[in-house]
Amino acid sequence: MDFIKNFNNNAALVADQAGNEWIVLGKGVGFGQKLGQPIDEAKIERRFKAAGSDDTTLATIKSVSPLTLEATSAAIKLIEAESSIRFDNFQYLALADHIDFAIIRSEGGIDMEDRALRWEVKRLFKQEYSLAKRVVKLINGLTGASLPASEEVLMTYHLVNAESDGAKVQDTMKITKLIAGIVDIVQYQYGLTLDVESFNYTRFIGHLRAFMVQRLSNARPYGAELDGELLALMEQKYPQAAVTVTRIDNFLQTKMGWTLNPDDRVYLILHVWRVTHRQEQ
Repeated sequence: MDFIKNFNNNAALVADQAGNEWIVLGKGVGFGQKLGQPIDEAKIERRFKAAGSDDTTLATIKSVSPLTLEATSAAIKLIEAESSIRFDNFQYLALADHIDFAIIRSEGGIDMEDRALRWEVKRLFKQEYSLAKRVVKLINGLTGASLPASEEVLMTYHLVNAESDGAKVQDTMKITKLIAGIVDIVQYQYGLTLDVESFNYTRFIGHLRAFMVQRLSNARPYGAELDGELLALMEQKYPQAAVTVTRIDNFLQTKMGWTLNPDDRVYLILHVWRVTHRQEQ
């Protein structure tokens, strides 16, 4: 690839052998380059086809500082090394933009702390929150910033968003509140506190998240519809879970206007039973 121009030391416009133009990101990828010179492709960490990039993409790359781009790349390397989470180009830019603005907020002494929300995020997304704390610490170390603890919650949203295909950060915030409400319903109906360390709890939260992402993106459900008789069988076998799911259905109708179909009810009854029955023993 040959250099055309740089946006900063870590972002440049280049052309491949076919003449296609690309926006490439990477530490030092545009440093000291002159028109027509081949670039060190080993430095490229992200690439965007220039012809297919919208104004927002280019504006974000130009506005974010080189140090922030470097910190974003380092943060994603840590995340991807320590988890199965993968960031696409859109999520990369969203994270870079967030980090850049977070640094500006911290310099102005602005803290978006919400202790109640922090508690919910820690309860619902324990692994992501733990990793987010390390990411914020890394960013502070690389940039010299002093991002407050509240950024750990916002960073968790970006991690959950990257895990959830089709979700936006705003959707993830909405999903967090909905899941918290459903968990409260289950705990109230059964008179217990769910074990957030259990595998069944993790599966339950994962199922709720996938269901909500699907509804928010208006995607059609995967797979064939279940036999209608199966719902009646499940309701008969697990009556307390069935009543709980009816309350969840009412909650979702009130908050979002969503109605659970028979397949939704079957899967939720099973998940509610799994996440509660071991703790009752």
